[in-house]
Amino acid sequence: MPDNPSFSQVSDFKFSVGPWNLHPGADPFGPPVRRERKFAEKLKIYKDLGFDYVQFHDDDAVPDSVSTAERVRTAKRVKRMLDDHGLQAEFVAPRLWEHPLTVDGPITSNNPKARQYALDRGKRAVDVARLLETNRIVLWPAREGTYIRESKDAVQSFQYMLEFVNALLDYDSNIRILGEMKPNEPMDLMYMPSTGHFLSLCYKTKDPSRVGVLVESAHCILLGIDPSDEMAFAIWHGKLWGVHLNDQDGLKYDQDKAFGSVNLRRAFNTVDVLVRHGYGKNGEVVGLDVKAMRTQPFEKSYLHLKHSKDIFLALVEVCHRIDRQEWQAYREAQDYEGLEMFIVRNLMGL
Repeated sequence: MPDNPSFSQVSDFKFSVGPWNLHPGADPFGPPVRRERKFAEKLKIYKDLGFDYVQFHDDDAVPDSVSTAERVRTAKRVKRMLDDHGLQAEFVAPRLWEHPLTVDGPITSNNPKARQYALDRGKRAVDVARLLETNRIVLWPAREGTYIRESKDAVQSFQYMLEFVNALLDYDSNIRILGEMKPNEPMDLMYMPSTGHFLSLCYKTKDPSRVGVLVESAHCILLGIDPSDEMAFAIWHGKLWGVHLNDQDGLKYDQDKAFGSVNLRRAFNTVDVLVRHGYGKNGEVVGLDVKAMRTQPFEKSYLHLKHSKDIFLALVEVCHRIDRQEWQAYREAQDYEGLEMFIVRNLMGL
């Protein structure tokens, strides 16, 4: 079947990855098993694998140990390294979950000093983003929730989150804020656990046109919903400005498995909703948030990136090759047994 011109083509997709996706293999129950790669070495791997963008936390680009006076020089040095490798910064995310003032969620903390820390850190991330020449700020509210529900006033906490977003919008009139929602981990229960929750906040901000979402596959699965539906909901609002693709084996911890490696059909539906609705045509980036298995030796510990990208692109080809008229005929006949086998056969190449 000919390609639909409204569909995203392979050439429309640009890919990003973060420095943390090439890691030495430490986990909560064990130390590193591989040596850490230097940043320049990571950039070369990204370019060799055909990536276009790099994702950053603020301290990935400018470590906390760097003084305010040195911040500009450090960020500009990182920007030169990106330029030298033909890469760009996709976004900067303030790291709001590792400092002692963040233990109870700094944005929604009962402690005004913690809330001020969150705002200062957010502004720092905006400053770094400006130096890296990106206007995208990703907000992952990692600890904005509770260990016990009685510890915070939820209504006030939602207001604190709104005030935080508004303060960053005021700080820089060019930024766009992308909320990346997750239902749990590291907190027991997080505020605004879904895309829909954050979208409701978008419309209460002082400039809804600059607030959208980044949807991660694993976060949707942890919530018990299908990633393609969550992305479709954001597309319906015109606010799917980023994705993090990976895979997840059930309702466990955030596993960051290679995209499509656990459930290929679920991955196909994710890619299909992006292809059918022109994702990438307006500069949106396909972000990968995947990590190598701890058993991988150093020399192979980048293959999860290659495999995830290869699977995505192979599924794009399936989306263009599949017979949409036959698909629609199954729908109209309500022959969902037949439709299911039709999809499976296409995924199996039969």
